[in-house]
Amino acid sequence: MIEKKQPLVILTGPTAAGKTALSLQLAEAIGGEIISADSMQVYRHMDIGSAKIRQEEMKGIPHHLIDILEPTEDFNVVIFQKEAGRCIQEIYERGHIPILTGGTGFYIQAILYNIDFTENEEDTACRKELEKLAEEKGNVFLHKMLAEVDEKSALAIHENNRKRVIRALEFYRMTGKKISEHNEAEREKKAAYNACYFVLTDDRNLLYDRIDRRVDHMIREGLVEEVTALKKMGCTKEMVSMQGLGYKEILSCLEGDITLDRAIYLIKRDTRHFAKRQLTWFRREKDVIWVPQNEFRYEEPKILAFLLDNLKQRKIYPGGEKHMEE
Repeated sequence: MIEKKQPLVILTGPTAAGKTALSLQLAEAIGGEIISADSMQVYRHMDIGSAKIRQEEMKGIPHHLIDILEPTEDFNVVIFQKEAGRCIQEIYERGHIPILTGGTGFYIQAILYNIDFTENEEDTACRKELEKLAEEKGNVFLHKMLAEVDEKSALAIHENNRKRVIRALEFYRMTGKKISEHNEAEREKKAAYNACYFVLTDDRNLLYDRIDRRVDHMIREGLVEEVTALKKMGCTKEMVSMQGLGYKEILSCLEGDITLDRAIYLIKRDTRHFAKRQLTWFRREKDVIWVPQNEFRYEEPKILAFLLDNLKQRKIYPGGEKHMEE
């Protein structure tokens, strides 16, 4: 007998594309629960810079993997895969549909294809050595080390993404294999779920304008005060949590390395670059369903109807108004 795969809805896209609002509408329509695929929203006390949804905005829809860690704790794809997998099973037990929402493509891939990370078990000594090297000689030096052993990974990973550069080097040292080749092999796997993989997009200029306005809004909402509080809690730039966009720049400002105007400029610039890299990642993925909002004239009912029609075709959700009436 052919095993019937469980349903999974993925709603992703670049930062500031409008994923949060659409995920709520979709969850209401199909009786779904939302799992955050975001590497920063897992942290408590980090609300403004991560554009975290507020409790009162959730419309009673369960949200998972938000506010589960302190900023002093580490978070990575292995932890995410374990925790998201647990959430998915619990959602099935409640008779609901899991909706994986967020912009971290690697996390989504880890769940969708059930990527095996057992070859890259924790090696604290190796990681600490690489982290020490990065502190002493800088990100560029570490990135050049990666380019020497795995050129493809070096091209794919920005030199300032220290966490991923270290992970790639660590993988090579521990296995003797290139993580780029490992990831390509894993990507060839068939999906572990009956999934609909939606990528919400928009005109690039409009997206970039929305990113700039979002950063301005974060500053008005109190991003500087939020990072100041984190600094008082003992958070430093070496921590995984403080590597997030917005946090590391404001922290540099508070430490006197750059002005606030410079920090805001860097956040906007680097967030635009990040959005571009996200889109590049999603273009490489298989079976993606693109949702260009401009082609729907930004009419939310039409966008939602498009999603529901695709879910019906994939037999993930039969359609109708059942859950909306409950």
